[in-house]
Amino acid sequence: MAECDKGVARKLHRIPLVRWLSLLIVLLSPVLVWSQEQKAGADTARHAADSVHHTDTVHYHYNYTGTGTVNSTNSLHSSILNNSLKLSMAKKSATVDLMNSWIYGKQNAVLTNNDYSGSLAFNLYKAIRHAYFWGMANYNTSIPLQINHQLQAGLGVGYNVSDKKMATLILSDGPLYERGDLYDSLYGGPNGNVFRRDRYQTVRNSFRVLGHFVIRDRYTLDGTFFLQNSFAYWRDYILRVNGSVAIKLYKWLALTASYSYSQFTRTRGRNTLLSFGLTIQK
Repeated sequence: MAECDKGVARKLHRIPLVRWLSLLIVLLSPVLVWSQEQKAGADTARHAADSVHHTDTVHYHYNYTGTGTVNSTNSLHSSILNNSLKLSMAKKSATVDLMNSWIYGKQNAVLTNNDYSGSLAFNLYKAIRHAYFWGMANYNTSIPLQINHQLQAGLGVGYNVSDKKMATLILSDGPLYERGDLYDSLYGGPNGNVFRRDRYQTVRNSFRVLGHFVIRDRYTLDGTFFLQNSFAYWRDYILRVNGSVAIKLYKWLALTASYSYSQFTRTRGRNTLLSFGLTIQK
């Protein structure tokens, strides 16, 4: 028996080193392949977790913010309520957002705000890296801006300067068709000043800057800047600035302070609003 073991040992000793290495590679190759797959999967997951873009799986999100202010004195009573709701469907190649906002306010029983804005927007990311195509349709009505009805629809391109979940900065631009019906306004003419309804159509250039920043996973800063100049008359523009600061109380609830400013040079209307409230999101 011992002689047999010695014979086997001699035969194994005679096997060339190359064959030993070949045998070792064959035995270890499944392990190496599995290791590479795990590493690739981990890198993909890490990138998806750090980016605002999702995987091919469809994700749904909602965000509701309710803010307002109340002021009451001996001679003045004013209140304003600002509600916004955003529903989103997102995947790696595209996003669809449905946004609605309603502002209602009174001062000494006089209606100051009954403003509604609805928007449907989509983004397509199958383009150049960090760039995307966007499209949107808006409907607006506003008492301070003297807008009875306003429809907008447009297409354009955008660029993600930063698309991390903790720091997002986006620039976008494109043409926008607008059809409006404004409240009666005072116009000068050969027979003096007269009130008349302003119904119009125009094409605007819509430029937007969007920022979203998260600090220590508790404080959130959001900001949006819109500038929409008419191609027919550059001084006919719409300016909108929105900003908010949120402090997370729970994973789904945050204390929010919001600021908004709107200006419409066609009606010389302006509106500034500062309010406080809560945000519910998922």
